[in-house]
Amino acid sequence: MARRVFFSFHYERDGQRAGVVRNSWVTKGEDAGFIDAAKWEEVQKKGDESVKKWIADQLTGTSVTVVLIGAETSSRPWVIYEVKKSYERGNGMVGIYLHNIKDFAGKTDTSGSNTFGELGQDANGQSIYFWSKYSTFDWVLDSGYENLGKWVEDAAKNAGR
Repeated sequence: MARRVFFSFHYERDGQRAGVVRNSWVTKGEDAGFIDAAKWEEVQKKGDESVKKWIADQLTGTSVTVVLIGAETSSRPWVIYEVKKSYERGNGMVGIYLHNIKDFAGKTDTSGSNTFGELGQDANGQSIYFWSKYSTFDWVLDSGYENLGKWVEDAAKNAGR
């Protein structure tokens, strides 16, 4: 089943590596929420409310959020916001580490963290965190090109979507 997916990542630092994942998704004919750096800069210039509206619009109709985790992703305010909004709307989520994807210079990066702060609380008042609730994979080591569709489908099913 084709899923509409929102990709969350650190645009300035990880756009090139995120493009590898996005391009694999697009070549398989899947629908993805994805924005290029120029458009992101344009949205940001309009202020926080514009960014929040763009995120809400991009999440509309999605069933899964794929968090592309680079070296600094977990400290990015807008990524944290996107992850929390994805949780609030009940999207399935999956994290994919990008650090082993080579950039244009053939270099890899340092691994990032899958901690994005508290997402919410369960019925017992216990805090829910991305790292404790959602699966994470390494794009290179876990054969992301072959497995992304399965990871997305599993995330959707785990969320009841």
